[in-house]
Amino acid sequence: MTTPPALLIAGHGTRDEGGADALRALVRLLGERHPEVPVAGGFFGVPASPLPLDDAIDGLVGTGANRLAVIPLLTAPTGPVPEALPQVLERAGERHPGLGHVCGPELGPHPKLLDVLERRLDEALGSGARRPADRARTTVLLVGRGAADPYANAEVVRAARLLWEGRGFAGVETAFVTQAAPDVPAGLDRCRALAAAAGTGGPARVVVLPYFLFAGGPVERLWMQAEGWAAAHPDTEVYAAQVIGPEAEVADVVMERYRAAVAGASCECRAAAEDARPAHGAAWESASLAAGTGER
Repeated sequence: MTTPPALLIAGHGTRDEGGADALRALVRLLGERHPEVPVAGGFFGVPASPLPLDDAIDGLVGTGANRLAVIPLLTAPTGPVPEALPQVLERAGERHPGLGHVCGPELGPHPKLLDVLERRLDEALGSGARRPADRARTTVLLVGRGAADPYANAEVVRAARLLWEGRGFAGVETAFVTQAAPDVPAGLDRCRALAAAAGTGGPARVVVLPYFLFAGGPVERLWMQAEGWAAAHPDTEVYAAQVIGPEAEVADVVMERYRAAVAGASCECRAAAEDARPAHGAAWESASLAAGTGER
């Protein structure tokens, strides 16, 4: 029986131990659900991560893997990062000659992830989301990381539109923690103004919804900014939702991306390369040659 390619989950860098624990939980969940597929995960993009992607690659190779299907664990492309995913894979090829890989796209606003986001909204609102009229006076602020690349930021806006469609909320606006406008306070200002213009009665109500898979430094900054804004605007009800987390739906989407990457053998690390623009590559590239193939 042919051994299937190993699944390598590539998270965008974090120094947060809680984020590392969440990724470990996702790896365990995938391993339990799909014991036939070797799986490991780690983070790229920042130094001193508690769970480096290099270690995950070395561990898979140590178990006999010679092919990797790499799935960037991102809700949206990163834009420019200090160390892009193709660089990590190139370095892995230098350590392990002959190691092949294909890359799938980031998770994006997959319908299953949108379902989790909706669940986070209902959890934040509690009993305040029981009736359609309650949702109709609630505006959502979907907050992404933010990037210098407009294509990366546009993916957050696309997710906001998809989250709004058919779910009965007054609106879904976007904001970013870093590098892009509007920031969280400006996004909350816009939500408040839209609620006032709608004239739904009662105080404006906004749910701040992180478009992040795991908690960490950016999410902590997000919540601090939202808390400060709420203190300055007592006429507006502000609720804080939780991150997506290592849910079963996330595991389903990762496995869907894995199967598509293996079947199509499309080498496309665009989600975490130097920018977010579409790219094309050859099937089953050697990691040691990937940087020279035009892979983006």
